Amino acid sequence: MKRTPLEAWIAGKLPGGAGTLTEQLERYQLRKLRETVAYARDNSPFYRHHLSPLGDNPVTDLRDFASIPFTTASDLRREGTRMLCTSQDEIERVVTLQSSGTTGPPKRLFFTGEDLETTIDFFAHGMATLVEPGRTVIIFLPGTVRDSVGDLLARALDRTNVKPVIWGPVHDAAAARTEILKHRNPCLVGIPTQILALARGDLAGSIPRGWVESVLLSTDYVSGAIEEELKRLWGCRVLTHYGMTETGLGGGVECEAGEGYHLRESDLYTEIIDPVTGVPLPDGEEGEVVFTTLTRRGMPLVRYRTGDRARLVTVPCPCGTPLKRLGRVQGRIETEVLLKEGRRLRMSALDEALFPIPGLLNFAAEVVSREGSDHLHLNLHTVAGEEETVARGILPALITADTTGAFFRDKLLVLGNITFSPAEWSGTGVAKRQILDRRGLK
Repeated sequence: MKRTPLEAWIAGKLPGGAGTLTEQLERYQLRKLRETVAYARDNSPFYRHHLSPLGDNPVTDLRDFASIPFTTASDLRREGTRMLCTSQDEIERVVTLQSSGTTGPPKRLFFTGEDLETTIDFFAHGMATLVEPGRTVIIFLPGTVRDSVGDLLARALDRTNVKPVIWGPVHDAAAARTEILKHRNPCLVGIPTQILALARGDLAGSIPRGWVESVLLSTDYVSGAIEEELKRLWGCRVLTHYGMTETGLGGGVECEAGEGYHLRESDLYTEIIDPVTGVPLPDGEEGEVVFTTLTRRGMPLVRYRTGDRARLVTVPCPCGTPLKRLGRVQGRIETEVLLKEGRRLRMSALDEALFPIPGLLNFAAEVVSREGSDHLHLNLHTVAGEEETVARGILPALITADTTGAFFRDKLLVLGNITFSPAEWSGTGVAKRQILDRRGLK
């Protein structure tokens, strides 16, 4: 098994010196953390105030760094351009994000040309795990706008002699399948539920097993059930990517082992904290992902709380690299639904329980209160003609799955209405799938 290509890429960014790669990387990250804090405080009105209580030398070691106040999504919404460290003339890309369910001002992220270049460079090296020079990558992500994620990925692939085809999110499944069949052994990059629907909804079998060489899933939680179904139907490799606009669109990508994201550690410093107390957790414990940018000029972020739940993996990667790995992200903490006995229901738990059902393409979930019990309502999108068969499989799947069975056996949840949606399943790929908590609404 080949090592992740990110190892050589990251090692090439370090100044060298004595010690192992891990020791060199730790020294590099500590130095960059000091520089980032000083740079942000000197150049950003927001951070000048936010970091003012820390004194002149706030980062002498990582324990000191863990005492620095967090930056939050609310800060991004409220402060806007006050977080900038450069003039707006130097900004090449502004991304505006309005989170679902949020009525306040949107988040706005600012990137210089240098900031975008680091992401392109990361994409170019990370994709080497999935595709060789001379091959084709079909990008089922937004890419028509300059410096969008699809555009940055395409520019990265151009540098490695890989042909990019920017398709965008899938709105016409038949047309997307026709495009796939134009390219022998392509790599597909896309949204998990959309790629699943391309494979599972293809009743005529127009994409033969073995035609697709590899798939990279991104933008949302990736169910293990979706991965396994793509492998079964297409016989291809399936890897996943973790990133968000705040990380510069690229955050980490799996190697051939497929057992956790190797992070772009030369650009990001990652912590896991207790989401309630804010205290850093030991490696291996699950909590909230927090990161600090190490090389960003336009809008650096210091200890940014992502709201994503994951852990840092402690066992060595089978590929042999000493680089850290972020375990599979389990979804957003704020969208978890609190049930009786303090138990929490995650969208990822429903995904793992329901996506193994043949014929299911996607679903929406909500929890409502009725007669003193919490009811789970589901709206299903299925392969045409499979509605009733899928519906019959829902309750058995929920009861027997490791991720959801206890909720139903312990009567914390009751399965409520099952409906079917004729609406377009694809969406834009921007909004994250989540359980809607309708309790208390009349």
